[in-house]
Amino acid sequence: MNWWQMDFNNGNLFHSARLKLTAFYFASLVLFCLLLTFGVRAFTNHELARGDNAQRSIAHRIFQQYFDQDQGDATGPAVGQPMGDQYFANRQAQQADTTRQHLNRDFILVDVGLLAAGAILSYWYAGRTLKPIEEAHEQQKRFTADASHELRTPLASMRLENEVFLRQKNFTETEARDLIASNLEEVARLEKLATNLLALDQYEQVAVDHAPVVVSDLVAEAITRVRHNPAAKGVTFRQDIVAAQVDVNRESLVELFTILLDNAVKYGPKKGKVEITGHMVGEHYEVRVRDHGPGMADEDLPHVFERMYRGDKARSAKVSGHGIGLSLARQIAEANEASLTARNATGGGAEFVLTLH
Repeated sequence: MNWWQMDFNNGNLFHSARLKLTAFYFASLVLFCLLLTFGVRAFTNHELARGDNAQRSIAHRIFQQYFDQDQGDATGPAVGQPMGDQYFANRQAQQADTTRQHLNRDFILVDVGLLAAGAILSYWYAGRTLKPIEEAHEQQKRFTADASHELRTPLASMRLENEVFLRQKNFTETEARDLIASNLEEVARLEKLATNLLALDQYEQVAVDHAPVVVSDLVAEAITRVRHNPAAKGVTFRQDIVAAQVDVNRESLVELFTILLDNAVKYGPKKGKVEITGHMVGEHYEVRVRDHGPGMADEDLPHVFERMYRGDKARSAKVSGHGIGLSLARQIAEANEASLTARNATGGGAEFVLTLH
């Protein structure tokens, strides 16, 4: 099945789920409206009937008093009392019927309006309910596709090199060693990918131990690690870190700073500079790592911490990596009850801010 077919099927799946959820919400609203309508109508009829009885009783007493006063009058009709009661009762019944018709009409108009608004609201709320699930599904789908690509690329390279090598009838020891060295590079790439994926899972599920450490020591150790990277040759690391102790997990924070510094080296200019500053901001300690590269596109900023996300494909294709480092850095920060954000620096370049609470 092609990717566009899978996307189409997934789109239909969520659209169908949204319609079903809308139908459920709408049916619940219809049931509520019916119960409310019949309940209010029954209560209204009960009150109208009680009012009619009270008014009829008062009218009967008025007629009774009137005809009692006229009993000695020869011209007073003896049958006036029941006719007066009956006339009042008929008029009262007509008025009650008119009132009930108006109430029924008003109930219908109100119910139709509520159901129309409810249908729109149900569809909107169903979409809002499914949005986090759909986003998680899209993110998982993108991660699976990117991970498959990252795994397939080194494997395809190894397979191609080995097939070409096997077609040769004669080969030297140097050629064999070069092939093995190339294969080992690809194996190391796969190993690093697997290690990072396992680390992500570890920090998501396992709590880390905290202890007081000096921030400047962590940064210094991370710089030492990054200097072993050939790409860091000639890069200047400028530190301006206020001495302070924080309660974190030492090894994980060193790994986090290593990721940020390695990212700054990758996307910064060759023989450029990377700035690391640390100081108190209110009650929190804030560490900033800034490069002087081209920075990040505005559309990439919300996604830089997603797994396998590498932003501008043309630019990221020139930089080695799997797009897992920053995801791992964010996960490490959260495991240490800290926050990690990304932004473009005012003077140019990308800046990552770690806030230790």
